Amino acid sequence: MDLQSLANLFATTYNPDPNVQKTGELQIRKIGAQEGMLTALLQIIASDGVELATRQACGVYLKNRVHTSYILPPSPRPDHVPIAQSDRTALKANILPLLAASPSRSITVQLAATLKDLVAHDFPDRWSSLLDDVKRLLGSGDVREVGAGVVAALECVRAFRFRQKADVLPSIIATLFPTLVTIADGMLNTSPSQPASQEIPAMLHLILKTYKTAIIVNLSSHQQSPESLVPWGRLLFRVVGMVVPVEGIPTDEEDRERCEWWKAKKWAYGILGRLFHRFGNPSQLPSPMQNEYGAFAEHFVTTFAPEIFKVYLHQVELYVSGQAWLGKKCQYQIFQFFTECIKPKSTWILLKPHVDSLVANFAFPQLTFNASKQAMWEADPVEYVRASVDEYENFSSPASGATSFLLSLASNRTKTSFLSMLQFINTVLRSNPTPAQRFGALTMMSVLGPFIVRHPDVKGSIEQFMVQYVLPEFTSQEAYLRSVACEVLGVVTKAGITWTTEENLNNHSRAVALALDDRELPVRVQAALAITELVVIHDSVRNAVSPQVGKVVQDLLKLSDETDLDILNHSMEAMVDRFQTELLPVASQLTARLCESYLRLAREGLAQQKETVPDSIDVESLVSDGDDDKVYGAMGVAKTIGTVVSCIDSSPEILSQVQEVIIPIIRFTLENKLIDLFDNMYDLVDALTFRLRAISPNMWPVFELTYDLFKSDAVDFLDEMLPSLDNFVSYGTDVLKARPDYRSKVLDMYRTAMTSPQLGDNDKINGCKLAESMLLNLHGHVDDQLQDIIAIAADHIDKGETASFRLANLEILVNAVLYNASAALHFMEVYKPGFSRTFFDRWFTAINSDNKLPRVHDKKLSILALCKLLEMEAGAIPEGLRDGWPGIVGGALNVFKTLPQAVAKRKVLEDELVEGDDDDDEDDTRYLNLEGEEDEDVWDEDSAYLEILAKEGARLREKSEKAETGDDESDTSDESEIEEELGFFSLLDNINPYVTFQQALQTFQNQNSALYQAATTMLTVERQTVLMEVVTMANQADH
Repeated sequence: MDLQSLANLFATTYNPDPNVQKTGELQIRKIGAQEGMLTALLQIIASDGVELATRQACGVYLKNRVHTSYILPPSPRPDHVPIAQSDRTALKANILPLLAASPSRSITVQLAATLKDLVAHDFPDRWSSLLDDVKRLLGSGDVREVGAGVVAALECVRAFRFRQKADVLPSIIATLFPTLVTIADGMLNTSPSQPASQEIPAMLHLILKTYKTAIIVNLSSHQQSPESLVPWGRLLFRVVGMVVPVEGIPTDEEDRERCEWWKAKKWAYGILGRLFHRFGNPSQLPSPMQNEYGAFAEHFVTTFAPEIFKVYLHQVELYVSGQAWLGKKCQYQIFQFFTECIKPKSTWILLKPHVDSLVANFAFPQLTFNASKQAMWEADPVEYVRASVDEYENFSSPASGATSFLLSLASNRTKTSFLSMLQFINTVLRSNPTPAQRFGALTMMSVLGPFIVRHPDVKGSIEQFMVQYVLPEFTSQEAYLRSVACEVLGVVTKAGITWTTEENLNNHSRAVALALDDRELPVRVQAALAITELVVIHDSVRNAVSPQVGKVVQDLLKLSDETDLDILNHSMEAMVDRFQTELLPVASQLTARLCESYLRLAREGLAQQKETVPDSIDVESLVSDGDDDKVYGAMGVAKTIGTVVSCIDSSPEILSQVQEVIIPIIRFTLENKLIDLFDNMYDLVDALTFRLRAISPNMWPVFELTYDLFKSDAVDFLDEMLPSLDNFVSYGTDVLKARPDYRSKVLDMYRTAMTSPQLGDNDKINGCKLAESMLLNLHGHVDDQLQDIIAIAADHIDKGETASFRLANLEILVNAVLYNASAALHFMEVYKPGFSRTFFDRWFTAINSDNKLPRVHDKKLSILALCKLLEMEAGAIPEGLRDGWPGIVGGALNVFKTLPQAVAKRKVLEDELVEGDDDDDEDDTRYLNLEGEEDEDVWDEDSAYLEILAKEGARLREKSEKAETGDDESDTSDESEIEEELGFFSLLDNINPYVTFQQALQTFQNQNSALYQAATTMLTVERQTVLMEVVTMANQADH
């Protein structure tokens, strides 16, 4: 096909007629894999004679083809054809010149993404000239070529940005970054009002983005050297301090945030913050990073950090005094840096004299009620609620940054800063403040509430503060003050405020109850959250709400539907949990309402999934668009439905009704393959089937759907499916016994779990649990499948990377013996002559070891299977095993010896689990730092957590590197990884092994007296003692 025809074909892909579009796409798919296709597309993209939209369509196709086919996956689809070598050569020869000649930003984006994939796959081994070519572009006098070089440098770094191993990226940095910093420095000498100035800030922004991208994981030795750090540091300070003339930026603040000059500033702030946070803060540097960055951190904190602090403080002074404008993201970065300065002694000394001023003049104004909050309240109250409730999660909001700053001061420098911040709040409230300032002071109170309630010097005065400053705001004319009053009450209640008089508590609870009917939605939401906390903590409030709980729950449902706020689902769960008795009669109606909400959200989530995926996905946009994702809302509603199910456990009849209401949403989710919600749905299936101990006729289609999904889109969801599947087998035995097709499905899931190359040891363990459930629950009805089960397990007898899997697989064969001992031994010999001996060797190695059968279930299973062997008739014992048969008694006694310890250990774990559920008290030291020297380094929970992460990361990297070199000597047979599964139940739980063994021993004596004699004669003194203990325990159980 000639170039013109090919260009015409791609022009059909944006034709308004869908039929023409479809025909064109099918034709492209037919010829897409032909050699020379991509070379031709490169020529079309380069041709100025072709329409821009067509060139863009070619760019999109090129990017997608390279991304999916430049390197084929290990098991490619049949229609996946690798890109021909000639096209690969053409791509690498033309991509950089094409970037320089790109006619539009949208085409540049496609070409840049293509370049990243080429670099990731071919550099350095198959594209050794790349860096020289990029450097040539950067050194060009042509601004478009320099721009292409900057884009190429960014993509070279992006290709390796998450690579833990510092093998490729350091050479890219050392080669390109000296040139990049020189170019950027020269750009700052250009006046923003000059004609070329719009290209200048765009390139500057990309250069800074390249540096920030390069320090995501590591800081190269080149970047640590003074030769790099000094020029880059100078550049970053220049960008931060740069005054952009009015003519260089838009007048609208939102447009100004997006303009290239302010993007460059944002990246400069981001780099300085990242350098300090991850690499330049010695007191907080995790120990695994000390060797590589310790010296750099000491240098940075003494030389650069004070300079950053001085520059940032100056920018804040200019902003606060109204002399300069400061973008929101830049304000956030400044707050982040100041927050990082709080814990290290060296930077705290710099920050300490300025804390009061920063709190009053920089942090507090972020918390006041301003024009933008007012505009959002009026235009979109739901969005206002979402922004205010999730404020801490907004990673570009100055209010979020201010909040983090205040929290860190309160928790880390309590003795210095905490009381002065409270004094500031009181000063504001006593000085005839405006409503907006009162809102700010109370918001600050809400932020510090958990600390105030725990501080020994001030917790006694919190009640008076609530009466004096918070209670009056419930009747304020300003709706936002009514809202923040509810918020403060909710916070201090949750934190554990002590009310000295019932009257004060009642006054506040009545006020918040009235706020549930407020005309303004944000007030109603905060009232709902506050009333929930009051009900959870105070019985008197619970009793007062009890007669009206139906209305309160309806209000919550309505609010939840209006806002899709996940936090309201938590309120609903708490209400359902606290008012189980009152809500029991309306449980079905409540569940129906919740299911309606779930279906609405799930359908909207489905619609989102079906929307066209954009050609270029930016991680930042994905993060910021997350609020629109209805799937998270559906998850929250599903959890609330789960709470309803758990609360009506006492009434099987109502639970059965509720189940029938829930089943349609489960089927809808599975049928429409809403994979993100599978976890929640299988939690519901598990809860319903386990609590009812039965499978209703309408639940069986869920079993069928589960099988179909496992065999297609959800093969890696066996972990989530297993508890439900186990319940289907355990409580649906009558149906499974009557339905051989269902039994075949269960067997097929086991086979797939064990043989699929996509699945690892954990999924194989789950497959083993499913097979075990069949063998235990369907006794006498798995005869047709027994040989297959034994063959699959035998195939894996010495395979697997973990001790957990090897034990789970061995226990399938043990279960087969328990199911039908003579048939199991026969099928082992059919599998391979002598295999039964191999099995016994492996089994008795575990039996005679101290820790290879670590759990109670492992021990009981082996004991009961050994009992089945003892009960076999003499003639049925295989000849090859007869000599070892007397050892069965000793083996069983060996397991009995360690059974009591395992039972006791499990009991301790169960008690700890119960105690853990009851122990909700939080340690005050998490909130307040009242110990130690005032100005020393602070090492808190966050620091400790980062230390743990760094150590684990270092361990995994070391393990990975050893595995690559074949040097991994780690002991994969460590049985300590096998822990008791407290949520696991089986038929064996109700069987007394002592009684069973005593009966089996009697049968053994009656049927095989000679072997019995041999078995008991060979017992050691220790085992004879164990035998007497076992008989005693059995006799006690009989009586």
